Amino acid sequence: MENAQTYTKRWTVPSDWKPKEEMGEWKLTSGEWYGDADDKGLQTSEDARFYGISAPLTKPYKSDAGKDLVIQFSVKHEQDLDCGGAYLKLLPGGKSFNAKSFGGDTPYAVMFGPDICGSSNKKTHTILNYAKKDENLLVKKEIRCESDQLSHLYTLVVRPNNTFEVFIDNESVREGKLDDEFDFLPEKKIEDPDQSKPDDWVDEKRIPDPEDVKPEGYDDIPEELPDPDAKKPDDWDDEDDGEWEPPMIDNPDFKGKWKPKMIDNPDYKGPWEHPMIDNSEYVYDDSMYAVCGTAGCTHVGFELWQVKSGTIFDDIIVTDSLDEAKEFAKETFFKKQEGEKKMFDEQEEEKRKAAEAEMADMGDMDDMDDLGLGGDDGFGDEF
Repeated sequence: MENAQTYTKRWTVPSDWKPKEEMGEWKLTSGEWYGDADDKGLQTSEDARFYGISAPLTKPYKSDAGKDLVIQFSVKHEQDLDCGGAYLKLLPGGKSFNAKSFGGDTPYAVMFGPDICGSSNKKTHTILNYAKKDENLLVKKEIRCESDQLSHLYTLVVRPNNTFEVFIDNESVREGKLDDEFDFLPEKKIEDPDQSKPDDWVDEKRIPDPEDVKPEGYDDIPEELPDPDAKKPDDWDDEDDGEWEPPMIDNPDFKGKWKPKMIDNPDYKGPWEHPMIDNSEYVYDDSMYAVCGTAGCTHVGFELWQVKSGTIFDDIIVTDSLDEAKEFAKETFFKKQEGEKKMFDEQEEEKRKAAEAEMADMGDMDDMDDLGLGGDDGFGDEF
């Protein structure tokens, strides 16, 4: 990312989105572990805050025929994120884009990136705007994300053949057709509104046996009966204690409410299936991929809420070439990856050793207490 001087010139924090006290401050830093101390990214720095920031693209991206849309950036959760978003938005607007009011209600073309809240909600948000519906369409099946404390590279490709692909660290984790994975189009087939299940349709697979008859005296069998082994206590006094009655126990002959046995229904036709017909409203759209339209997308931005801050964003590129994005990642993200991992592992090892030493010291103190050498002479606090 840019240095401190170019960063403040290019990126704008919205002043008209949220009250100042609700907004978190961005820092420009390489973080606590890194592969290049001089390569700095944008970091959230205050817990339980909203974060907003945007920047113009060097040139607009227009959804012209034959061009891919590639969005790529790196994310590092140094804070071991428990709840918060880390997604980037690709934004239209051109010269009318208002960076000062950029926020949650600002229209966007794409929202893409990891989102974590708790152990069960860890996904890579992939949301595409569809102008013909005026809706933001969320991918139907969740895409995994990374949740450790190292940097990871997220790449989204939307292709003019109406397919998409998501990569994490250059590994493909999801690909498919836009109309299969998103609700761009209505269903091809619908239930025939002129058809309904016939009144005489039999869909009961099993029925009571009409020849099965309840045995005579079945309902006379009590659920409980007096315990035959119970004996009246020797000290029981009928005048004082009343007439003695033995305790009740479950009757082994009681079988519950009688029900006839079930048999296969000879008239069973199976489950009724509603006849399907072609949906007259279904029309394939060759331009589903064109999320930026002919006017184009002109800005990128982060609009987030984080319970625990510390996420760093870096290595951002928007292009129409996956090869260019991969080459950019090679010269930025992947060049730093090994050094960052080495530094992180060294710090974790130092923490582990410090924790072991602290546990050992606590053990020594316990041993002193066991020997009566803990310094407590029974007289309370002395000064």
